Amino acid sequence: MGELVSVYREEHFNAAHRLHNPAWDAEKNERVFGKCNLPNYHGHNYVLVVKVTGEINPETGYVMDMKVLSDLISDHVLQRFDHKNLNQDVAEFRSLNPTAENIAIVIFRILRPLISEHLSLQIRLYETPRNFVEFPVV
Repeated sequence: MGELVSVYREEHFNAAHRLHNPAWDAEKNERVFGKCNLPNYHGHNYVLVVKVTGEINPETGYVMDMKVLSDLISDHVLQRFDHKNLNQDVAEFRSLNPTAENIAIVIFRILRPLISEHLSLQIRLYETPRNFVEFPVV
């Protein structure tokens, strides 16, 4: 086995969402989610970092062609999420609370089948400059 190298692609998207559990009453939703439960939604300028790890291809010198990775993210994530209301416009979040944790998992599930299985994939999603999540945890 050769040496492993990680490559990273950073992208940005803007989206609105509302954190809400329909099984709870308004008081509990407000207590748990605070301002994130406002009925008219709120937005974030998300920063998405996609990490791909694998061996360097001796023919190309790449772990993965970054243009290909950029295009996959643009075509399959950004076009679905950017300038959208996640709760209303993205099918996965009609029944899944669009927390940063859940958004990262959904993005991973979108990209994983599109990237060679011999490469590992990790998603880092910044909801704010100080709040971010990673999936999967390695």
